[in-house]
Amino acid sequence: MSDNTILKGKKILITGGAGFIGSNLCESLLNQGNNITCLDNLSTGFLKNIEHLIEKDNFKFIEGDIRNYDDCLSAVDGVDIVLHQAALGSVPRSIKDPITSIDVNIGGFARILFAAKEAGVKRFVYAASSSTYGDSKNLPKVEHIIGNPLSPYAITKYTDEQIARNFSDIYGIETIGLRYFNVFGRRQDPNGAYAAVIPKWVNQLINHKQPVINGNGSYSRDFTYIDNVIQANQLAASVPFKDIVKLSENNNIVQDSNNSSVFNIAYGGNTTLNQLIEILKNNLSQFDNYIADIEPIYGDIRAGDIPHSCASIDKAKLLLGYDPEFDVNRGLSECCKWYYDNLK
Repeated sequence: MSDNTILKGKKILITGGAGFIGSNLCESLLNQGNNITCLDNLSTGFLKNIEHLIEKDNFKFIEGDIRNYDDCLSAVDGVDIVLHQAALGSVPRSIKDPITSIDVNIGGFARILFAAKEAGVKRFVYAASSSTYGDSKNLPKVEHIIGNPLSPYAITKYTDEQIARNFSDIYGIETIGLRYFNVFGRRQDPNGAYAAVIPKWVNQLINHKQPVINGNGSYSRDFTYIDNVIQANQLAASVPFKDIVKLSENNNIVQDSNNSSVFNIAYGGNTTLNQLIEILKNNLSQFDNYIADIEPIYGDIRAGDIPHSCASIDKAKLLLGYDPEFDVNRGLSECCKWYYDNLK
């Protein structure tokens, strides 16, 4: 884990704090001397992700739901900063059950943001998504050029950005959206129907099963290691908004408003699914030679999937000081070691 201390001595609420990204944020920020409140309803998060934190004096766990406004009010009480990670992820899940995805991702988002405003929270950083780019063929993806969303999940994430901008303009609360690009790393759940591709494939390879590639393997993604995301959240929580606005003006960068902005958070690379499976096999075969000879199965393309996703991270570099340390190869090396130790 990277050890770049940016935030210290703050009271921070992390929603979805028992999930993959949330638990890593909880652990990192707690170790840096912050007071952490974790809000999670444990629908997709797990107590095992935070059980090593629960007994610590500067950590508080609230089992609650962002769809319940009273839970939101309780969680934001006395908080300086909110890092909002709670959501129902997965494009396929949203296609199968759009009602619940919309209820959680839009209704819950509005509740926790308004509760934060009511509690006097100054900065609200939230997990946005690269799915917002939809059918835009522009590469690399730049924040001010998006297309039509291709799934209910993408619609919810785009709507959240509009709500955040509107609430910032009306109420003055500072909001920063981080458009994550295919985040991976330790504690990402490899099980279930909606597991992300990297932990799912790693789990299958470790158990000598053939991973299924949707399509011919030419689709590509900007896979982003968890430590890069931790750095981005800390920067987004700490950089003064006046500096963001000033740097935007000086560099002719399209800025949302004086109190709201969105940033791509990725490494700025491009890895095809065929390349990904080979990198995983190369890393895991260091622990188990059998894995080197496992061949993938090719299946149908999933509805709602975009062909290619590669981020421009220039805006985050210039305005936040974002400097990702982990490229996809280094991140996957760390990731495979963790999974092999924890899944075997």
